[in-house]
Amino acid sequence: MMPLTMAKPGETVTIRRITGRDEVRRRLAELGFVADCAVTVVGAVAGSLILQVRNSRVALDRTMADRILF
Repeated sequence: MMPLTMAKPGETVTIRRITGRDEVRRRLAELGFVADCAVTVVGAVAGSLILQVRNSRVALDRTMADRILF
């Protein structure tokens, strides 16, 4: 498994696991980041990743994106 920060812009990956404390995993789940969900990396801006998850775009900083494994 690799962290989401390793995915290239335009690449669609499937989330396999989310690491971190319960609060972090809960917050990511509220944003739509759950196991077996497809995520598309739209791009990177100022150290953050722009991600397409379900029907919305979300910006995550690299430390949060490192907790999402595909």
